[in-house]
Order: sequence, then C-alpha cells, then structure tokens
Amino acid sequence: MKEALLYDKLEDQKVRCNLCNHRCLIGEGKKGLCQVRVNQGGTLYSLVYGKLVAENVDPIEKKPLFHVQPGSRSYSIATCGCNFRCLHCQNHEISQMPRDESRIIGWEVSPREVVRKAKALGCTSISYTYTEPTIYFEYALDVAKLAREAGLLNVFVTNGYMTSEALDTFHPYLDAANVDLKAATDDFYKKICGARMEPVKESIRKMFSLGVWVEVTTLIIPGLNDDPEGLREIARFLLSISPDIPWHVSAFHPMYRLMDRPRTSASTLRRARELGLAEGLKYVYCGNIPGEGEDTHCPRCGTSLIRRIGFRVLENNVKDGHCPECGEAIQGLGL
Repeated sequence: MKEALLYDKLEDQKVRCNLCNHRCLIGEGKKGLCQVRVNQGGTLYSLVYGKLVAENVDPIEKKPLFHVQPGSRSYSIATCGCNFRCLHCQNHEISQMPRDESRIIGWEVSPREVVRKAKALGCTSISYTYTEPTIYFEYALDVAKLAREAGLLNVFVTNGYMTSEALDTFHPYLDAANVDLKAATDDFYKKICGARMEPVKESIRKMFSLGVWVEVTTLIIPGLNDDPEGLREIARFLLSISPDIPWHVSAFHPMYRLMDRPRTSASTLRRARELGLAEGLKYVYCGNIPGEGEDTHCPRCGTSLIRRIGFRVLENNVKDGHCPECGEAIQGLGL
C-alpha cells in the first residue's frame, strides 16, 4: 500500500478524500466509494499502486484520440477500480471488481518498468485507460513524470470526475485527454453512473484552460441520452469552450447491467454527427461503426485530410498542422 495524495485528516481518525468530486468522508477501517482507497488509523492509502490489471499496446485512435499523433501506438495501462458505477460499463470485470467481488487483483509493475516497456515496444505515449485513471492517481503520476522525461506523451481516458486539486497536481504532465461527457442531464448521471454532471463539464473547461488537448466522447444509448435537444446541448457546451474540440459520438451495445437497450443504429450516429457539425463544431466523429464518419476533413475547404477505418489510419495529408490546400490550421498534437 502507498499513502494517498490529496486528502485531509479529520477528527476521530476520519479522512476526507479530495481526489474526485465524490469527496468521500471515510471512517477508520473503511474504504472510499471507489473501493481502492482505505483509511487505516487515520491515514489514507491506495490499494492499487503498481498493481496493473491490464497493459496493452493500442492504436491512439482506440482511446479515441483522432488529433493526437495519428497512426501512433500508445502503451495502455489500468488498475482495478472506478469512482463511477455505470450500468453499461464495457470493462466492468475490472472497473467494478472491488465493488462487485470485494477483491483487487493485479501484477506488480513499477513506474520505471511501464516506461521502459512503452519505449521498447515503439509507443510514443502512455494512456491511463480501461478503468478510471483518477483512482490510481499516485501510480499514474509517478509513471507520468518518468514518461515525460523519456519523451512520451501522457493521455487520460477519463470520466472527468477528478477534483480541481487533482488536475492542478497532474496537469504539468498531462498532454491529452478523452473525457466522457455521458449525457446532457444530471438525471442520467445520477441514475446510470452514480455521479453528477456539472463536475465533468468543469473538468473539461479546466483541462482546456490548462492547455491539455481535449477530445470528448458521448456514447449514445437509445432511449436514455439520444434526444436531439440533449445532444445539441452537449455540442453547444463544447462550442462554448472551443469549436476545435473533437466530439466522438459512439454506438452503444448492450453490456453489464444495461442489457435491455438495443444497439445504437448507424442512422442515429449520423444524425448526431450532423447535428454537432451544424452547431458549429469543426470535428465530429462516429465511433463503433467502422467506415462511418471517421475521417478528418478541413473545416474550411473540405479537403480530405486523414482517412481512417476502425482504428487504422489509411492516409494522413496534414502538413505541419495545416491543410495542404487552403492552409487552415488543424488543431491537435503531432499532426
């Protein structure tokens, strides 16, 4: 176990965790909502430091990040646990294991070894993904510091529920993030995820203001968050920050405890994409339906810039971050 960061010691050996916006008040001998931080004798400890439950080489497009080093590979890691309880979680076996099975598994991998493996396998970034990286904050931070020294980018794939204090601590080492903005209503967040919406929106605002490259994903679930007006609200929110933020609208398939909903149709994703573009976002992509709405076009002249299928880049015509035809700047990292 490793002593946690970002917590306050209180009376009666209680602690207040300040890592995510649940801000759990944890009594002695108890765990936080994420089930991977425990109060022992008035000191808060991480139960997952260095305990990887997943490590893979992924295309950066799988995160999904379409404007970060297109065609590159990202060393992707995770520990058990999550601070959400999404009913449709695609990685519930590991994210919900501490809650559903009351156990934590993983193999010991030091931060230095993570970076060594990433470099040896030809990756240009490390992604903290699969589960919520906020809950293994101490480990991710130590890896990220070494990754920065080694010339690797650091990427969060996150639900965006970290506190402002957590972002202030991590952002000097955080290059990019894909943030799930799951719906336009607090009701959805409370019923489906066990959380609130506004802290997620605040994290997106803050990441952008700190200079972190941000892309946003909305998994569209039939009958729950596919209302056109709600999707417009999300598009308008992103537009209020920057029209350059890429928005990924992705297809849902039945999973975990949300098996009673149908798969999202391709036509629903097309409409969502058209809606986002109509609102003024420059880059809106479809997800989970290969060959549909995956390409990057110049927002000024319409030239095809990056052609993709699935997680593969077929062609990249961006020249030094600009459209080769009209000179329009195409925002991102390593384009």
